[in-house]
Amino acid sequence: MTEEVKGLFDELKAGLEAKSVEEIEKKMVDLEEKYNEAVKTANSELKDELEAKMLLIQDHADKLEAKMKEPKKVDAPRGDELKNLIVENAEQITKVRKGSPVELKAVGNMTTANLTGDEPRDYSFDVVMTPGQLVNVADLVSSITISGGTYTYPRETGGEGSIGAQTEGSDKLQKDYDLSMLDVTTDFIAGFCVYSKKMRNNIPFLESFLPQALRRDYWTAENTAFNTTLAAAATASTEVITNQNKVEMLIAEIAKLEGSNYAANMIVVKPADFFDILITEKSTGAGYGLPGVVTYSGGQLAINGFPVVKANWLAANKYYVGDWSRIRKVVTQGLGLQFAEEDSDNFRKNNITARIEAQVALAVEQPAAVIYGDFTAT
Repeated sequence: MTEEVKGLFDELKAGLEAKSVEEIEKKMVDLEEKYNEAVKTANSELKDELEAKMLLIQDHADKLEAKMKEPKKVDAPRGDELKNLIVENAEQITKVRKGSPVELKAVGNMTTANLTGDEPRDYSFDVVMTPGQLVNVADLVSSITISGGTYTYPRETGGEGSIGAQTEGSDKLQKDYDLSMLDVTTDFIAGFCVYSKKMRNNIPFLESFLPQALRRDYWTAENTAFNTTLAAAATASTEVITNQNKVEMLIAEIAKLEGSNYAANMIVVKPADFFDILITEKSTGAGYGLPGVVTYSGGQLAINGFPVVKANWLAANKYYVGDWSRIRKVVTQGLGLQFAEEDSDNFRKNNITARIEAQVALAVEQPAAVIYGDFTAT
């Protein structure tokens, strides 16, 4: 039995480097079984010898297993590569003579056509937006906030009698006044936009762009609504362009207002008319010449000291001349922007609704204080 164990050990040791970890482990099991049998019959000296050899074999197996688990390294090619290349291509090299050059693969200039996929790029998250209107109706008038939906104000509408000098011994003159209570009802100017959650998650600038875009479009809508109200309430002009220019028409409107004891404080025109006034001619072909009451300084045009404001919400060729303190913006609910995921079927479709709105109205408290004219009237 002892010789059998020694033979098994010698066999295992001789082929250790060529065997896998699994094979070594199997041999170890066989050797251990033989060892256990030998222990029963061998003397203590043989037992000690076998235990020492068992430990040696286990140590070799552990080192081999660790080595096999290490990442394999690719050895660099050995030898003289140039020499090898010459040897391998000796026949072709010997054929090279004057007038018989080496044939090479055609090489061209590199262009983007050599690139597969997109070129690297840089991104800006600042949206280049369509501009909004530079001046709003709300910028030109005062504002009042009310608690309900109706703004009621009194307006003097006439009266009878007069006040004058008293003749001694006679009755004083009597005067009465007529008043009207006028109502202005506020209403919502509103709109909304629906977009998907995926769009929000994938486009990082979306939720900073949307509030700006919605506010811009809200002001455009409010200007349109307020201009409609103002044009309908203001006093219609009787001026015509025949035999006069735009400056002369506007000066005539100022005179009419002051003739009615209203103090004009602002003129509003389309941008095209604003710049047309700047090139007013003395007469056709006689060169440019504005009256002395017209000034232009620092981009600000004024007639008789009253600023001329450019507004794109005006209809073409139209203008306002008036005392703008007699016009108010009435606000029940100020401008608000809200986002909701529960609107309509948003929850099921993974959508988001952005809503912008305000409950407002325009009160033209004194229509006689504002004149609405047309530069093309004849």
